[in-house]
Amino acid sequence: MAGRRLNVKLVKSPYGRIPAHRRTLRALGLRRLGQARVHQECDVLLGQLKQVGYLLQVKEENK
Repeated sequence: MAGRRLNVKLVKSPYGRIPAHRRTLRALGLRRLGQARVHQECDVLLGQLKQVGYLLQVKEENK
C-alpha cells in the first residue's frame, strides 16, 4: 500500500540541538537550512517527523 507523499522542509537550524535529533535530520536527507525532500508516508517516517517536527515544515505533495 503506497502512502501519501510528504514534502519535508528544514526551516529551523539544527545547531545546538540534541545530537539524536541532528542524526534524525541527516537520516531524512536534510543537511542545510531551507533544504526540502519528498518522502513516502510510512510509520517510520511519521515517528521521525514527530521527533524533529519542531524544526520542520511538512506539507502533503499534490499529484
